[in-house]
Amino acid sequence: MMTLTEQLLTIAIVVLATMITRFTPFLLFRSGDGRKTPPFVKYLGRVLPAAVFGMLVVYCFKSTPILSAPYGLPELIAALIVILLHLWKKQMLLSISVGTVVYMVLVQVVFA
Repeated sequence: MMTLTEQLLTIAIVVLATMITRFTPFLLFRSGDGRKTPPFVKYLGRVLPAAVFGMLVVYCFKSTPILSAPYGLPELIAALIVILLHLWKKQMLLSISVGTVVYMVLVQVVFA
């Protein structure tokens, strides 16, 4: 068990590390001094969000059992609901939240 001092130090280090990773790009690529953001950084800003989500999808489905019951049906149903809801409402938080709730209900009630 960590002491209160250790807990506070851990929180402070995590906050500092998070702030450094958030603020560094703004310090390096200030637009006020006439420098332009390098094209490579702009490219990363365009492609990385989709790449991260693609990686998360692969990670989530990597151990889905498709050869034994329930044959990945809860995962497939929840994923389809997330996709359809997002295409309809275009609200990422809503889509992911509803998909998570649907998946949990399917796993714990329907396919239990």
